[in-house]
Amino acid sequence: MAHFSAISSLLLVSVALIVISSFVVKPADGSNILGVFLSPYPSHLIVHMSVVKALAEKGHNVTVVSLFKPKVNHKNITNIIIPPLEKHLPSYQAAVARLANSKTTVIELFGSQLTSNRVLMDMQFDALLDKRFVELYENKDNKFDVAILGFFMNDFKLVVGAKFNCPIIVSWMNQPMEIVDDLMGNPTELSYLPTMEISMKVGEVMNFPTRVRNFFLTTVLKGIRLMLDLTTETHYNKFVAADPTLPSYEFMKRNISIMFCNSHYSEGPIRPLTPATILIGGIQIKEKPDPLAKDLAKLLSASQEHGAILFSLGSYITDSHVKPETLQIIYKVLSSLKQNVIWKWENLAHTPGNASNILYQKWLPQDDILAHPNLRLFITHAGKGGIAEATYHGVPMVALPLFVDQPGNAQRMVQAGYGIQLDIKKLTERIFRNAISEVLTNPSYVNKVKAFSRLYRDRPLSAKESVVYWTEYVIRHRGAAHLQSPLVKMNYIQSANLDVYLLLIGALFIILKLLQLAWRYVKKFNLFGYEHSEVQKSKRE
Repeated sequence: MAHFSAISSLLLVSVALIVISSFVVKPADGSNILGVFLSPYPSHLIVHMSVVKALAEKGHNVTVVSLFKPKVNHKNITNIIIPPLEKHLPSYQAAVARLANSKTTVIELFGSQLTSNRVLMDMQFDALLDKRFVELYENKDNKFDVAILGFFMNDFKLVVGAKFNCPIIVSWMNQPMEIVDDLMGNPTELSYLPTMEISMKVGEVMNFPTRVRNFFLTTVLKGIRLMLDLTTETHYNKFVAADPTLPSYEFMKRNISIMFCNSHYSEGPIRPLTPATILIGGIQIKEKPDPLAKDLAKLLSASQEHGAILFSLGSYITDSHVKPETLQIIYKVLSSLKQNVIWKWENLAHTPGNASNILYQKWLPQDDILAHPNLRLFITHAGKGGIAEATYHGVPMVALPLFVDQPGNAQRMVQAGYGIQLDIKKLTERIFRNAISEVLTNPSYVNKVKAFSRLYRDRPLSAKESVVYWTEYVIRHRGAAHLQSPLVKMNYIQSANLDVYLLLIGALFIILKLLQLAWRYVKKFNLFGYEHSEVQKSKRE
């Protein structure tokens, strides 16, 4: 009986400890979280909403401010939609058209914001002036434990943290790069860390010409970042002018808690990162796919023998942005295949044709489709999200990149052996058909991407678990200031040690001057008998 009593007591103590720990370990449960995601790009919103959805699933109360209704949502998320002002739409649509019809690089996109094309910045700034957002922070009952800000040429959104007096987390939809590294104090390593404009295999060493190119491209991006910073600071100071009690722009910028980046070490390049830079690559990918709509499920189920193909140019570019002759080339090839095709198409009233093997859809649950075992090929614009989803599910690709980071994404995908890249502006039926046939029939593509899929999935914490843990960590530790790198508080002269080098050069100059004076003194007073020895030598001769 005594033995039984001891066991019972031990069980009771264990249960009590478990109950107590459930309260101690999770003090951040049910926190109030604000997300401000004002980028006009739908793909950006998918990433940011996936971040806050992970938190909503854990029971946190999330409020999101965005420009349009998000595709990713949850019952614990309250959405405040602030549509772009009418005055911005013509400029925005013109910017989209320019991107679709020219191979705009990352540098050109960010650089354009320094000239007349500031629509991306202006439409986000005006959203913060909207009465719906003003009412949000003027209501004293609205208290938030942390604010998550979607970053894209909008540092002035740091005013959100100032208004609500809460810690700030930045959500960045791509890999760490020069445009955002300064927020966390990530060092710039020019000798081995290529900029996004340079595609390299993971672990590949840059040769001398590439390092020279990398130096200049990185310097240009750093310069653009500096100029953008001055512009966004001007916008931020407009809030300070209206409320002088707000902290300065520099103070807010130096007090960002952590940054979520939509990338993973396995994708490369390998880079030094501060502890406050959290990689959450594939955050939008579901651990278990949702059930597909009946028409999609029926088509994919009927594709067991030959497989199916998914074709999408992303959420930003519509069919109206692609030349009609190019669309006809794509249609002729896809309609002649034995595989069934799911085609993302905006205007369902006017499709390229009515082939029996093609299903047109205005919007697609891309991740869920790529997860289907009968999906054999993904024809993509090589957006960051699409490539992450395809590699996660082990689906090879044919890439038709258009602009900004897409050509680089496609090139890295080709270098890794996951597919083929084509120029959509030079597309012909023969080139397109041969590329599809090559990827479908050559097993090396699917083998390599499936091997990477295993590597990409192998993590101590999933992307969602990382988001939840680190957000709650910031809340528990009231901003987690101890994670902050000293580099964010240093100017360029200090961080590059230029003052130290100047001191050393100055000291060396003084030492050389003293040695020079000493030598003159020695010669003048013949301290080493130099002149006497010369006289003796002359007499012997």
